[in-house]
Amino acid sequence: MQIVRISDISRHVGKQVTIQGWVANVRSSGKIVFLQLRDGSAGILQAVVTMAVANKEVSYWQTAELLTIESSLQVVGKVKAEPRAPGGFELEVSDLKLVHRAGEYPIGKKEHGPDFLLNNRHLWLRSARQAAIMRVRDSIIWALREFFRNEGFVMTDTPILTPTSCEGTTTLFETNYFDEKAYLSQSGQLYLEALCMALGKVYDFGPTFRAEKSKTRRHLTEFWMLDAEMAFYDLDASIDLQERMIVYVIRRVLAEREADLALLKRDIAPLQKVQAPFIRMTYEEALGELKKLGSDIEWGTDLGNDDETLITKAHDRPIFITRYPAAIKAFYMKPDPEDEKLALCADMLAPEGYGEVIGGSQRIDDFALLEARIKESRLKREDFEWYLDLRRYGSVPHSGFGIGLERTVAWLCGLDHVRETIPFPRMINRLRP
Repeated sequence: MQIVRISDISRHVGKQVTIQGWVANVRSSGKIVFLQLRDGSAGILQAVVTMAVANKEVSYWQTAELLTIESSLQVVGKVKAEPRAPGGFELEVSDLKLVHRAGEYPIGKKEHGPDFLLNNRHLWLRSARQAAIMRVRDSIIWALREFFRNEGFVMTDTPILTPTSCEGTTTLFETNYFDEKAYLSQSGQLYLEALCMALGKVYDFGPTFRAEKSKTRRHLTEFWMLDAEMAFYDLDASIDLQERMIVYVIRRVLAEREADLALLKRDIAPLQKVQAPFIRMTYEEALGELKKLGSDIEWGTDLGNDDETLITKAHDRPIFITRYPAAIKAFYMKPDPEDEKLALCADMLAPEGYGEVIGGSQRIDDFALLEARIKESRLKREDFEWYLDLRRYGSVPHSGFGIGLERTVAWLCGLDHVRETIPFPRMINRLRP
């Protein structure tokens, strides 16, 4: 018998098929048992077990009556169209085999608090909502990979264990590496700069770690990030690439995950409005707009979550904010030649209050300036000697950026908190399960 996924059930109307999955819901009305089945693909399938059919095999009916939520099973039956059923199709069961009868499932239909659900994250992932989020995440990942392949990038890998920081020493997770200290990577950027000098345009995609003592809805201590680095790109060329990337990803998600976005009750109209060109403004211009909107932000201060929410809710497209004060940005960012107090950098803020999703800059390509910045930042020169080599041997103008996967998932799914965007979230107060 052909094993069919529920997501493909519409192609098998009138046929006998086998479904392998779990019971999402069960109810009985005397001589009929109604099952709602899930199998990990998109959608729910209603299966109907009738005593009249089951009487041919007594154990089959007894099994159906014993089924509990999340019991695993294999059912055989004929597919028919049924507009009243969830998903519009129904399975007339002719055979049923129990794989495992589940105990009383701890997650019920009642409202549960976030701590309870996170403590049971390994089970919460089975819910229709969480599964939909994971499928959207999958589409975003593949869309990003396809975009970069189409743009001529080479996918590379960078170390998780590093000897020093990339984004600041205060947010490092320290570990022992035999006889010396090592740190979990904050970003693969510095290593990508070496790789772009070999391959031109490169990216990596993997877990990164920030020991930020933050409890905001946008922060995780372990998250996935795609870093890209491009030789011979200035800041404007990098921004243009990021703009194309976001438009591509959103189009793919809207095309592939319409049903999942509908299940999440995501209003897709704002996503459909995300078209190039995006809004571009300088840090100075952003401060002026924020003050008109009621913010008390002062020059020389980075935009906080409230500021990002305020300014992005005032626009229906992503915003690139460029040329922040160099003093509040990383040591490797190139100064603006027109005003060295500013850095040639850009953050992309997502609309609807979602805030920063991408951060990037043009990198310092001058040896003496980079050497001075490492010293000013009180970083150990010996840890960056290899990085200085990139400016000794064939240095070129180059730029790069990083896009946070979980923040992108939150934005495209319309979620209030990033804790739902990753299978097992790690936050300041959560290491389990």
